[in-house]
Amino acid sequence: MWQEIEQQPEALRATIDWLLPRRDEVARLAADTRQVLLIARGTSDNAAVYGSYLIQAHAGRLASLASPSIATTYKASIDLDGVLAVALSQSGRTAEIVETLEWAKANGARTLAITNGGADSPLAVAADVAFVTQAGIERAVPATKTFTTELAALAVLALALGAPLDPGELRAAPEAISALLAAPLDLTPIVDELAKVPGVVVSGRGMAYSAALELALKLKEACYLHAMGLSYADLLHGPIAVVDADTPAIVMAADSGPTLAGTVDLARRVTGAGARAYGIGGGPALAAACSRALAAPALPEWLAPIGLIVPGQLLTEALARQLGINPDSPRGLSKVTQTD
Repeated sequence: MWQEIEQQPEALRATIDWLLPRRDEVARLAADTRQVLLIARGTSDNAAVYGSYLIQAHAGRLASLASPSIATTYKASIDLDGVLAVALSQSGRTAEIVETLEWAKANGARTLAITNGGADSPLAVAADVAFVTQAGIERAVPATKTFTTELAALAVLALALGAPLDPGELRAAPEAISALLAAPLDLTPIVDELAKVPGVVVSGRGMAYSAALELALKLKEACYLHAMGLSYADLLHGPIAVVDADTPAIVMAADSGPTLAGTVDLARRVTGAGARAYGIGGGPALAAACSRALAAPALPEWLAPIGLIVPGQLLTEALARQLGINPDSPRGLSKVTQTD
């Protein structure tokens, strides 16, 4: 897992270089569509949350997450004319996701696949257009480089759909992550404290929400921690009652943007209640409001999740080892999950 975390700058660089020139192809595919349907499970579903926020906030299209069981279990017929269906699967071989994409096409959608499984994977073959990420083989069960390259592919998709954002900022993301990895974070104090608790709440909002969901998943997968990923808006609607001396909060935010102030306020509320708050990203403002904090790569808000998850991955890997768990092979999990 640690080695694959370290490989992310090159995986991102290769993916961005491969996909950015294909924006016009996707623009043509989506020319007569008006909304986006994102189809995924697990880590890919967390990436899809980022895609939903990014496309709605910057490309001006409605984007929503699919419920694959509508296709695979209920076998409902829905008019998807005018929809661009985007299916995400790291392996490209999860039968439920392939079937749902085929269902979307049969119901009138244009289809795009995002996968690391290769151009000959079932998902890529089923799609009108395939975005094949360039992460290389990922051996550890907890996804790292396949997640961040999915985020990069979704950033290219947003640009193809007309988001007025700077592709140069996306091209700069790998170097920002490389700089973070070259100056190792001091994880020990947070790891020592998290090793003593049964659970944690992980929170972010807007673009950062996807990174919070993904970090919570990683802590569950690799550390067997009861980790709950929540938008801070949802957290404040009742679940914040679970945050106490035995259940700290990890709060994540970009260094700028419309959700930063609320994240800082949430951290203050957590510490004010006697609980510990660990910040990831958010610049000096979030660090000052937290018990402890980890810096994230300096990326603009629209790309922040690509950087925010990296300290979370490093934290997860270190915590797993502290707990005596092999993070590469968590119990009960395999690289490709098939849903019954």
